Amino acid sequence: MKFKLTRKQKKMLYRIIAAAGLLVIAVVVTHLIDLPWWAELLIYVIPYIVSGYDVLKTAVINLLHGQVFDEKFLMMVATVGAFGSGEYPEASTVMLFYQVGELFQSIAVGRSRKSISSLMDIRPDSATVIRDGIESTVSPDEVEVGEIIVVRPGEKIPLDGIVEEGTSSVNTAALTGESAPVDVNYSDNVISGTVNLTGVIKVKTTSTFGESTVSKILELVENSSEKKAKVENFITKFARWYTPCVVIAALLLAVVPPLVLGMGSWDVWKTWLVRACVFLVVSCPCALVVSVPLSFFGGIGGAAKEGILIKGANYMETLASIDTVVFDKTGTLTKGIFAVEDIHPQEIDKTDLLDIAAACESFSSHPVAQSVVRAHGDHIDKDRISDVKEIAGKGVEAVIDGVRYFCGNGPLMELCKADYHDCHLTGTIIHIAKEVSEGKTEYLGHIVINDEIKEDSASAVKTLKKIGIKRVVMLTGDKEKVAKSVAEKLGLTDYHAELLPADKVERVEKLLSEGCKLAFTGDGINDAPVLMRADLGIAMGAMGSDAAIESADVVLMDDKTMGIAKAVLIARKTMRIVKENVFFALAVKALILVLGAVGIANMWLAVFGDVGVLILAILNAVRAMKIKFKY
Repeated sequence: MKFKLTRKQKKMLYRIIAAAGLLVIAVVVTHLIDLPWWAELLIYVIPYIVSGYDVLKTAVINLLHGQVFDEKFLMMVATVGAFGSGEYPEASTVMLFYQVGELFQSIAVGRSRKSISSLMDIRPDSATVIRDGIESTVSPDEVEVGEIIVVRPGEKIPLDGIVEEGTSSVNTAALTGESAPVDVNYSDNVISGTVNLTGVIKVKTTSTFGESTVSKILELVENSSEKKAKVENFITKFARWYTPCVVIAALLLAVVPPLVLGMGSWDVWKTWLVRACVFLVVSCPCALVVSVPLSFFGGIGGAAKEGILIKGANYMETLASIDTVVFDKTGTLTKGIFAVEDIHPQEIDKTDLLDIAAACESFSSHPVAQSVVRAHGDHIDKDRISDVKEIAGKGVEAVIDGVRYFCGNGPLMELCKADYHDCHLTGTIIHIAKEVSEGKTEYLGHIVINDEIKEDSASAVKTLKKIGIKRVVMLTGDKEKVAKSVAEKLGLTDYHAELLPADKVERVEKLLSEGCKLAFTGDGINDAPVLMRADLGIAMGAMGSDAAIESADVVLMDDKTMGIAKAVLIARKTMRIVKENVFFALAVKALILVLGAVGIANMWLAVFGDVGVLILAILNAVRAMKIKFKY
């Protein structure tokens, strides 16, 4: 990702360069010329003011408003104290390096924000709606459900809807992270926020802008920073108490030892004043206060680039600790779409068997019937078909080219007295028979229909186990035989079938009672109660229901099961970076604080303890934005 400095950052950089140049001049002049103390002080105050006037201004304003204990106040007290004790170069250098750290922080936050705010580009500016046969350009929130909108090549699709006319390719990268365009035709669903690439399409809207996918995503992104992780809340509270304690400790360090060791000696006062200034400089909590939320922000941004929306840092923290993943089957591990899996003809070839079945089923709107028609693909001449009768709960009877055919389940075959047999495969079995004479039928074979398993489901289950997820469980309302077949194909041994929504909640609660840290993944409206009950709810977003998306804590925009493994790895990396920053910052600061208190550490080491640690922590936090998925 290319990143340019903002106008404010450029201005800050120019100030730092100018101050650094003036500081070098001051050092050279004071080494070559023996100046009086006031002249030397003036020479070093100039770069100090150039680099840090905004810090001093903010500290004074906060002081006047009663906001005393913040990092700018600490920097002002420490550097002014250093000037007062004759440490002129150190005081000016501390302020300069503090501003370098502030610039690094601003750039890092900007990069992290950009990785998330790139999602904001999906917000459509307008919609072209057809009213009374006339095209009008209006705001997306003025379009009602059921209206027809026109989307031309290069335009964002402003609202969710169904293609009524035209064909095109749609770029979904902003939502899903998937670079390959998706072809859309008549009756296909399209999602707001995606970009129409090739053809003009007319779309019948299925939601208002406020309820559209793009609106919900923008709301999730905008609110993600409000939900802090436990470690973030700890750092905020820590800084609130830590800073005043440090100021009091520095004051005691500056005053108590001189009073004890020799109140009349300026050298003693100066020594302890310098130590107190060192103590103040190194004690600034900015490395913790900045790097921890920045790490979470970077992790959320890195996940967004992969098409994974994590609603807040608290969910990132939970996701990293997950040891059990529970899947709903339909629409999560499977596509939720019926398709012909196999054709088993008897005394007829596969093409002819499928042709007969498609002709019989072409008059039905049932999903199973439609899957047969889709598998047939070719145009069905309905003039060939007559006397179509739908037999409730059994199938269809139809006459094709003067021959009567029966297409349906086992009970239909028994009704027409066909000598059929069951299939060794699991799924929905459509048997086909034809009438050869009155009261006599011939069995032609059967077609196996199944809900298709997603291409990446098996590898996702394998990857989850590989990265240390202890239990992977499948829950489904399907029959035991179907569930067992899907579980075997996916390499799952832990599954439960024939469950109602309430049964799924019960199963999840049982796992939670066993001490599992559990994530539940689903896509349907009936999954919402389970998503809310789990430690973490993950929704398949692109095709998932509104209720599932709103109830979930994490949304996978590309509907790919592998996204769950990616999300876990991103969360773990983010938490690892957070812990590294906390430990490193506290350890280095504690060491230098002790060394400074006993007089071993000087102001230069204090600069490293503050600004150096801050910069290193920021650079480490930025790593959370760069995710490499190896599985």
